[in-house]
Amino acid sequence: MTRSIRVSAPPPPIRGHLPFGGGDIEVTSRWIERGGRPWMPRTGEIHYSRLPRERWDETLGHARAGGLDSVAMYVFWAAHEPEPGRFDWTGNLDLRAFVELAARHGLDVVIRLGPWAHGEYRNGGFPDWLLERDLKARTDDPAYLALVRALYAETIGRLRGLTHAAGGPVIAAQVDNELYDQPGHLATLRAMAEELGLRVPIWTATGWGGAQVPDTLLPVFGAYADGFWEEATTEWPAFAPVHFRYSTTRDDLTVGADLREALDGVAAGPAADRDDVPFATCELGGGMHVAYHRRPLVEPEDVAAVALAKLGSGSAWQGYYMYAGGTQRTGPQGTQQESQATGYPNDVPSLTYDFGAPIGEHGQIRPHHHLLRRQHLWLDADGHRLARMAPHIGDDPGGLRWSVRSDGTSGYLFATTYQPRHHRLPAQPGVQFTVQLPDAAITVPTAPIDLPAGRSLVWPLRYPLTDALELQSATVQLLTRIPLPEGGGDLVVFAATDGVPVELVLGDGTTADLPGPPGPDCFIDLDGVRLLVLDDASANRLYRLHVAGRARLVLADAPVYADGDDLVVHADRERVDLAILSGPPTPAPPTPHPSGAHTHSTSPAPVRSCSSPTCAPATGPRPLHGTAGPWGASALPRTTPVRPSSTSSCPSRPPIGPCCASNGPAIRRAPTRAADSSATTSGTAALGTSTSPPFAPSGSNSFPGPAVPGSGSIRRCVEGRTG
Repeated sequence: MTRSIRVSAPPPPIRGHLPFGGGDIEVTSRWIERGGRPWMPRTGEIHYSRLPRERWDETLGHARAGGLDSVAMYVFWAAHEPEPGRFDWTGNLDLRAFVELAARHGLDVVIRLGPWAHGEYRNGGFPDWLLERDLKARTDDPAYLALVRALYAETIGRLRGLTHAAGGPVIAAQVDNELYDQPGHLATLRAMAEELGLRVPIWTATGWGGAQVPDTLLPVFGAYADGFWEEATTEWPAFAPVHFRYSTTRDDLTVGADLREALDGVAAGPAADRDDVPFATCELGGGMHVAYHRRPLVEPEDVAAVALAKLGSGSAWQGYYMYAGGTQRTGPQGTQQESQATGYPNDVPSLTYDFGAPIGEHGQIRPHHHLLRRQHLWLDADGHRLARMAPHIGDDPGGLRWSVRSDGTSGYLFATTYQPRHHRLPAQPGVQFTVQLPDAAITVPTAPIDLPAGRSLVWPLRYPLTDALELQSATVQLLTRIPLPEGGGDLVVFAATDGVPVELVLGDGTTADLPGPPGPDCFIDLDGVRLLVLDDASANRLYRLHVAGRARLVLADAPVYADGDDLVVHADRERVDLAILSGPPTPAPPTPHPSGAHTHSTSPAPVRSCSSPTCAPATGPRPLHGTAGPWGASALPRTTPVRPSSTSSCPSRPPIGPCCASNGPAIRRAPTRAADSSATTSGTAALGTSTSPPFAPSGSNSFPGPAVPGSGSIRRCVEGRTG
């Protein structure tokens, strides 16, 4: 069955009507711009105060490697002012240190200032002593505002020199949380923060539940696949199915409804959808917390499907809650979780705040970290075009859900047969779409296909491969693109979907044939560009990282992240295999300056192989399908076996060949944590090289070719153990 839709060019965005922006950031009615170019932020919630300080660096490294470009965090009042007038910013409460570390990883920061936060914290983050006072909290009561002013002054003081205006990472601030009927108070909180010196280009407030958000704040929304706050007898909440569909409705009236009704006695107002502001989210469920009465299981695929559905519905800002789990704090009253004993409707666990997040409470890296990274790679590569594309929701005959985002000349087609295990959707036979653009009709695929159950797709329409070459349609998802060295054009990487035949139709109507099944060696050479079509499993292993002076594509069997010149492996087995491809030297991501400003550096040195204590230039990869490897001599695929080693103490960096230490990415292993069942075993990463093709076939978990032993292993000591 052919589904058809007619799309038109959207109107230009309204500009200059919102009290936001500053420097190079502007908020229009349809998207956010940075440096004059549409920008789609990817933000993940990470609570510094719920993580051991020694794990901040690793967690932020994984967040950046997962494709986030920003992190959000609550400032919990009760944690920072446990007694009136006594503020604590030490240990894992050191907000400034966390923000600086985020900047070092190339991450912007969204500060959720409170004063009330929720976050399943005792009293929503209010200190007990505050509730003992005779005042009206969360209003413009002068007695309350005086205490808030002290909190804001302390918080903003910790951020001095770290705001975007000062060259730092703090780009946005949220005031309060889930406040529905006090727009004047929300406006007061922003005005107070600005009076105290906080200057950021974006100010937000949660807009769900029909919240009355003043014009001085950008409403941000949420979407969850399930909710612990529902009744124990609820199989699947009534609010959830809409989040697996494409819809122009932004608001979810049920998020926070339990607290709104239990604490405030306020019913939800009408949906808070506005067309003068971009569709921004801050709480796409990265998982779900549990309560003693209800413990929902949110699958990794649920998280990815909701996120993609919001993109197909027009989202211009993807924000996740939570992206990394943590542990509830302990304070003077004991554990600091939400509980019925404090008048809240739910009893949640006293310690764990794992949330089933992409990064778990103890550093576990879960499958949705990889599934979401695929989307983030795409947004990083083409989000500036997607942001300009308005959503057009397709009709739903036969139960197929689909939409098109288009700027009137090109676009992306979204389709899904995915819904959680409670109510799975059936497969769809004979699927074909015709998208009528103003100047042409595009039919994809060229012949109907059977779409399996449990799939979420996004296919490019008229995607520009080069200035002169267009991909008219394809049944694959764009992942990323990276420049080839020496002016060789770009390598554009796509991902096939299991059970969906691959079709690539060029602008002249010809079809580009694959040399073999999708996988790490499935390259197609076209005029001025090279394509790589990965299989589903390999796409889940793909990273794009900036390490040792250049952007690199990394295929890894275990989670990895970049740390300056190092590639850190979060190994979960005795042997981990990597393959690395590099682009030309590029400026490094911003790193924090003591003043709060960002600096950049470039490292143009070529990658070299280390087959002895002295190094020689690496040889290029073997020819593939009769053509030369894309990276030449300046970037060498590597295999990196990770093997067990002694747990005795060791120097921080043993002697290695000089070129391995300085010119190529040093590969080291993340530290072991006994509390983490999926954490690493103790070991070292022995550096080796391979003369294999750029990526090995996906059928094996290793990359073929003779491994050349490195001149030494690169190790890190953590508490007497090698890491």
